Amino acid sequence: MAALHPSAARLLGHKVMVRADAERARDQQVAVLSGGGSGHEPAHEGYIGVGMLSAAVVGEVFTSPSSDSVFAAIKAVSGEGGALLVVKNYTGDRLNFGLAAEMVRAEGISVEMIVVDDDVALKGTEQATGARGLAGTIFIHKLVGAAAAEGKSLADLAAMGRAAVESLATMGVSLSAGTSPAVGKLNFELGEHEMELGLGIHGERGVKRTQLQTADKLTETLLSQILKHGRFGDEKRVAVMVNNLGATTEMELAIVARHAMRFLESNGITVERMYAGTFLSSLDMAGISITVLGVNDEWLRWLDAVTTAPAWPNEMKQRPRQPQAQIAAELGRKASSPTGKGAQSEAGRITKQAIEAACKALLGAEGELTEMDRVTGDGDLGTSMERAAKAVQGAVGSYPLDDVPATIRAIGHTLRRELGGSSGPLYGVLFLRCGSVLEKSGAMGLTQWAGALDQGCRAISELGGAKPGDRTMLDALDPFVMALRKGVGGKASREVILAAVEAAERGVEATARMKARLGRSSYLGDRVLGYPDPGAKAVAVWLRAASEALFAR
Repeated sequence: MAALHPSAARLLGHKVMVRADAERARDQQVAVLSGGGSGHEPAHEGYIGVGMLSAAVVGEVFTSPSSDSVFAAIKAVSGEGGALLVVKNYTGDRLNFGLAAEMVRAEGISVEMIVVDDDVALKGTEQATGARGLAGTIFIHKLVGAAAAEGKSLADLAAMGRAAVESLATMGVSLSAGTSPAVGKLNFELGEHEMELGLGIHGERGVKRTQLQTADKLTETLLSQILKHGRFGDEKRVAVMVNNLGATTEMELAIVARHAMRFLESNGITVERMYAGTFLSSLDMAGISITVLGVNDEWLRWLDAVTTAPAWPNEMKQRPRQPQAQIAAELGRKASSPTGKGAQSEAGRITKQAIEAACKALLGAEGELTEMDRVTGDGDLGTSMERAAKAVQGAVGSYPLDDVPATIRAIGHTLRRELGGSSGPLYGVLFLRCGSVLEKSGAMGLTQWAGALDQGCRAISELGGAKPGDRTMLDALDPFVMALRKGVGGKASREVILAAVEAAERGVEATARMKARLGRSSYLGDRVLGYPDPGAKAVAVWLRAASEALFAR
């Protein structure tokens, strides 16, 4: 930490980090100290700096620091103003910080201690030690640290800090156990669809094991408990912290933050500040905690005050607002969407039938496509095709189904918007080019379809640079087109089309012997040999389903 953050220094002989300017700062303000076991990074060392902590005392992983280290830290950073200790409600922390406080009081140093017990999971239980101190502790660091920097007295800081603790509530959930370095294995086992509710920060189990919930539902579960036990003032103005317990992504934190704001405001609570990130972790545990702090104007000012502590987000915060850009985007999408009255003709009915069959087949193949792409790519093709299929299913009623070329182009627009990645543009250009060629031809026979699909394949090559033999979707499409052209004028349409589908499926099998020149599979070199290309497989899936639906009665 000292190497990473020159604004802090290690106190020699102790597991203590202090402000690099501790000797100067000790006579200018009340010292604010905190600490605890390691494994909670960036807590607590990351909150050392002007406007937050004067020192952090560090223990072994998930183990309270010694009273000797706490004593040394207080002595190193305290001046005439005294010291305020911010301690999480764990027995070891209370004992060691409390003993050190008595030791320095005997030497004439004024000390106050705030015990943070923001965990609502244990509120109202028979737990003798009371509620645990969780990520809400970081809010206390910020408030008392900013107030200390303004010159507030020790008594004022202690009173304000204790009042803040009373307005603080946190609830956590774990989707996986953490791994303690001392043990070398998971602290507990969770089933595939299980989670632990109401846990602490030391890799321990929660107070309840339950079935996995969606992000929005889980957010409501946590916040319902917080609202049940928390006291946030008559004005119901709050700051919210969505905290990563170790292995949760920024995207997941943002999803939770979004719904937390909506849910709280639907319950008559004004969200004044919203924070999301890694504030107090539990090694590699996959999970989150949500903290709600009741605020007033003065506390908001202290939350917003700039600090040099590296782990606190210093960007200017304002009250969260619903994104206005989303409204404009939705309006624009509706304006550009095709409109239709459904299928009024036999051609429209068959077209709708084929589209729906293709979508259903892709939804059913999601697992297979995902596994194929996991082996040869990045594993997202199945879910991408599932998303695209659902989008087309939802939009098919708006397509001008009796106008087949226009419907083909409408599918292209849906796919280019919804499919995403590299597949979105490629599928989009395939259907857009195909629809345009069909419209110009003025006929809908096999000859015209073969020509339109051939032009669609050319469009894919022009846009993406791939050609048959490069192990892409073209290795299913191109055999299909060639077989259509070969069968035109010979056998019945049904036999020709289904023979073309079989040619596409043989093309998929052939990709297992091809080296990838483009796409993510190209990064794997010979390692993809023996495995068919999932993009080609997806094409074969919807081609067969749509073709068979053309002749279903």
